[in-house]
Amino acid sequence: MLALARALQRSTAPRLNRRRVISMGLKTGIVGLPNVGKSTLFNALTGDINAEAANYPFCTIEPNVGVVSVPDERLAKLSVINKSVKTVATSLEFVDIAGLVKGASKGEGLGNQFLANIRECDAIVHMVRCFENPDVIHVENSIDPVRDVEVIELELALSDLQQVEKRMERAGKDKKTGKAPPDELEALMKLQSALDEGQQARDVTLTEKELEAVQGLNLLTIKPVIYACNVADEDLAEGNAFVDAVKKHCGDASVVVVSAQVESELVSLDAADRDEFLDALGVTLEGCGLRALVRTAYDTLGLITYYTSGPTESRAWTIREGWLAPQAAGVIHGDFERGFIKAETVGYDALVGAGDEKAAKEAGLMKSEGKEYVVKDGDVMLFRFNV
Repeated sequence: MLALARALQRSTAPRLNRRRVISMGLKTGIVGLPNVGKSTLFNALTGDINAEAANYPFCTIEPNVGVVSVPDERLAKLSVINKSVKTVATSLEFVDIAGLVKGASKGEGLGNQFLANIRECDAIVHMVRCFENPDVIHVENSIDPVRDVEVIELELALSDLQQVEKRMERAGKDKKTGKAPPDELEALMKLQSALDEGQQARDVTLTEKELEAVQGLNLLTIKPVIYACNVADEDLAEGNAFVDAVKKHCGDASVVVVSAQVESELVSLDAADRDEFLDALGVTLEGCGLRALVRTAYDTLGLITYYTSGPTESRAWTIREGWLAPQAAGVIHGDFERGFIKAETVGYDALVGAGDEKAAKEAGLMKSEGKEYVVKDGDVMLFRFNV
């Protein structure tokens, strides 16, 4: 069967490498101005964590953290094919970070604390208010999503500029003593010039060595970003002029239309009522903002999914795109990577098309791959190893 290597099931098996198993430790921070719906969306994403959501700025002070399962129809299908007793989805960690305001880079609104929370994240969901409602307070007393985006982007850029300039002083001294990492000063100068003009670090062209030299700064504006346009329920299907303005401003950046209020209501509905509610709004569950946001976050982080599946368990595993088979095996257990011999692999579509594992083998669809095999999204794998 395509399942975890049998050694994992023995009582003598070593402990799992927890750091790598749980979503690879990846975090996505939800940021934005105060009172734009971040905590409401967070509650809907996590389903069972009640972050405070209220109609006043700074109702969130300490960041709320929750693990969100990545929707995956392929995993469900594999579980049915193999009659798996247990099904385990892969997941992402979302962090609800308190709202930022003008002057956050100078400490306004507890800005330093909140910016530090963002630095710990691998990607950013920038939530933008794209609805009008006089009963919901806006810190700027007007609705202008492009202005709001620019406020947050500027504060993040100013915070990064402080980091870069501080490091430049140290790097200049290190260069004199020969301790400066190669390419660091060149990278810092490029970043300083761009950030000083209000640009984002992700838009600066750096060589691989330059990027590695400044990786330790953990710059805010170098992180991948998704813009989540929070709309009223009637605009969920087609968006509105506010959403169009955000898309125009952000260019090729990922923009997802969500309705935090709709998502919060869906959490409490059963399947029949949920489908009826979504049908009335003109959207489907798959096309709904919440699932689109999770999938986009997954893609933005450059992640793919492979599977292990058998009667005992069907499980989805998260890895970086481009990883080799031994690295993928290491996500399950460190010994799998160290003692890797080969991987028996079949693509999801090929397996489902054949009907089951036995039919896939008989059709010659299952391949034995070595250490140089680049794992593909949707691969169903069984690892052979020896330690």
